Amino acid sequence: MRHPVLFLRSLIFTIVMVLSTVLWSLVCFLAAPLPYRQRFFITSRWNVFIIWCLRVICGIRYEVRGRENLPDAQAIVLSKHQSAWETIFLLPNMPRPLVFVFKKEILYIPFFGWAMALLRMIPIDRKQGKNAFQEVVRHGKRRLAQGLWIIMFPEGTRIPVGKAGKYKSGGTRLAIETGSVVVPIAHNSGECWPKNSFIKRPGLVTVSIGKPISPEGQTPDGMMQQVENWIESEMRVISPHAYNAG
Repeated sequence: MRHPVLFLRSLIFTIVMVLSTVLWSLVCFLAAPLPYRQRFFITSRWNVFIIWCLRVICGIRYEVRGRENLPDAQAIVLSKHQSAWETIFLLPNMPRPLVFVFKKEILYIPFFGWAMALLRMIPIDRKQGKNAFQEVVRHGKRRLAQGLWIIMFPEGTRIPVGKAGKYKSGGTRLAIETGSVVVPIAHNSGECWPKNSFIKRPGLVTVSIGKPISPEGQTPDGMMQQVENWIESEMRVISPHAYNAG
């Protein structure tokens, strides 16, 4: 009986998420004339609601370790990427508004993308190659100067629990270019909401925040190696069962 119950709970959640996205995007449009931080707060209440729905409907709880490591300074957040869960959770749970770097096609998604367009995100056109990164730097400097944080997923795509993708140095290049510290984040959200999975499984998502890494005297590759080492080591603490011994 377990699988039918999980399917039903996941179906209810999906219906609630779709309906709330349409409704809340309309609220966001009404909030468009407000100052940015008020607009961001209102928009991110959808994220808070969805995380609450995941707990109540699907049984997905969470805990956060290392909140004391979050700095009072401009920062680039570099997070493990396993699921849609962290893209929803992290937005309202950092001390400063987050700016996502994402492919511009997301802005074309009805309602969700339209609401995202009202925030100071950094959409990129991957077809531009190296020029795309220069756009990230240009917009990134402006966003950081406005007191916002930037979040990137160095693996680029969602990776199954127990696996590691290729860590790309774009985030650390941006940190060095802007003089920003890097905040590494590890989590195991893929255990409850795997990539491309309709079924959401009950469980505990552990989010672990590492100590800030200074860009001073660093190279992009060397700094990213530190980020990767910390995240992948921490993953073995969070999800030891997902990694082979040795």
